[in-house]
Amino acid sequence: MQDNEKAIVEAVGTGLRIGGKSQDTGRTFPVEDPSTGDTIAHVADAGPDEGRAALDAAVAAADEWAATPPRQRSEILRRAFEILVERRDELAVLMTLEMGKSVTESAAEVTYAAEFFRWFSEEAVRISGDFATDPSGKRMIVMRRPVGPCLLITPWNMPLSMGTRKIGPAIAAGCTMVVKPADLTPLTMLYLADVLAEAGLPAGVLNVVTTTDPGGVVEPLLRDPRLRKLSFTGSTAVGRTLLAQAADTVLRTSMELGGNAPFIVCADADVDKAVDGAMVAKMRIIGEACVAANRFYVHADVAEEFTAKMTERMGAQTVGRGTEEGVQVGPLISGVQRDKVAGLVSEAVSDGATVRLGGEVPDGEGYYYPPTVLADVPPSTRLAHEEIFGPVAPIFTFTDEDEAIRLANDTEYGLVAFLYTQDLRRAFELSERLDAGMVGLNQGMVSNPAAPFGGVKQSGLGREGGRVGIDEYLETKYLAVTL
Repeated sequence: MQDNEKAIVEAVGTGLRIGGKSQDTGRTFPVEDPSTGDTIAHVADAGPDEGRAALDAAVAAADEWAATPPRQRSEILRRAFEILVERRDELAVLMTLEMGKSVTESAAEVTYAAEFFRWFSEEAVRISGDFATDPSGKRMIVMRRPVGPCLLITPWNMPLSMGTRKIGPAIAAGCTMVVKPADLTPLTMLYLADVLAEAGLPAGVLNVVTTTDPGGVVEPLLRDPRLRKLSFTGSTAVGRTLLAQAADTVLRTSMELGGNAPFIVCADADVDKAVDGAMVAKMRIIGEACVAANRFYVHADVAEEFTAKMTERMGAQTVGRGTEEGVQVGPLISGVQRDKVAGLVSEAVSDGATVRLGGEVPDGEGYYYPPTVLADVPPSTRLAHEEIFGPVAPIFTFTDEDEAIRLANDTEYGLVAFLYTQDLRRAFELSERLDAGMVGLNQGMVSNPAAPFGGVKQSGLGREGGRVGIDEYLETKYLAVTL
C-alpha cells in the first residue's frame, strides 16, 4: 500500500462497535487487498457472546430511540449524508482497497449510498397513520410504530450502499440495529458506524459485529425473542437458511437474494444504445452484482453487430489495481470467486460456446479475470442458470420473442431484467411478461434510492428504497375506539 492508503486504513478502528464503544475480542481476522492478496488490516472477530452483547445494547436503546422525535432522527441522517459526501474520496479509496473495484466506481457508490440517508431523512418526518369511522359508526385509529431491534446483514460487493439502504430506513423509523457486514469487506461498515456516531446517533442504536463465524453469531440472535426484524442481502442459498431459522420466532424478514438477469435486445433496438446499456448492466462492479446482466438474448438480425460492438467495448476496458488512474476493471473479490468464474466459462466453451474475447486466467498476483465475451452459447450450459458474478458476457440468439421471454423467465430468480426495443407497444407488453421485480427499459441501470428495489420468486421478499422502503421497519397498530 502507498502511504496515503495505509493512513486511510489505519484511521479506521478495527474493534466491534457495541453500545457506542469500540470493543476488542482477543481474536482477529485478516482483510485482504484482492489486487495483491496482501493483508491490509486485522479486524476483531466476534463470537456468539459478542453478538448477544450487541443485541443487548440494541434492546437497551430501543425504547428511548423509538420515542425520539422524527425531526431529530431526520437531522442525524441528513448530517451523516453530508459527512459521507464530504469524505467521498477518502472512503472510496478504503472501499477499493478491501473490495477491488476501481476508485471511480467506489466514489460513485459513496454518492449513491449517501442518497439513501438523504432520502430517508425526508421520509422520517412523513410517517403517518389514519383516523376514520367504521361502517357501524365507531372510530378507528391506525398508527405506525417501529418494529423493534433489527439484525441487518450486508454483502461484500457494495459494502456501503447495501448498508445505508437498510440503516437509513431503520433509523428513520426509530429502530435499533445489530449490523453484520461481510467478513471480506468489514472496514467500510466500521467507517460508516463512526460517521453515524459523529452525526449524533446515540450509543446502542447502531451496533456492528464483524465475524468469520456468521452462523455461530447470527443463529442465536434469530432465536432470541427480543429481535424483531431481519434484513439480509446475499445469496439465495443463505437466504433460505435464514428464513427457516427466522420462522421459529416469526421474525419480520426482508430478503434481497440472488439474480440471473436477462438482457433482451429486440430486432428493432438501437444497437449502439443497447451496447451502452449492456456495458453498464454487465461491467458495473466488475460484474459482481446481483443486478448484473447475466444472460444476453439478442435477436438474430442484430446479433453479430451487437456481439462485435460489445467485444470491442469490453476489450477496451483497462484492467488493473482499482486505485490506479484509468483502471476500469479491478480484481475479483477472491481466488474462490475467480475460480468459479473461470470454471463457468470453461464449461460453456466445452458445451459449444465460442470465445470472442478473454476467457483465460492471467498470470501474476491478484484475483484478476479479464473481460470476456462468449458467443453461440447453448442455453443448457451451467453459466446460463447460475449467477456469474464476474466480467463475462454470454450471448444467446433468438428469432421469436415468445421464445426469448420463455428463456428469460426460465430461472428460479426474478430480481431484474433489461429490455431494449424502440417499439412502445412491444416495450410494455414484454416488460409485463418478464418475471422480475424490476425492469430496465432501454437503460442498463435500475438502482435508484427513490425507487422500490427487490425481486420476485427466489430473488427475495420485500422492497428496499423508495417510499415503501420504510414500511419494512414499521408495524401497523389499530385502535378501536368507542366514545
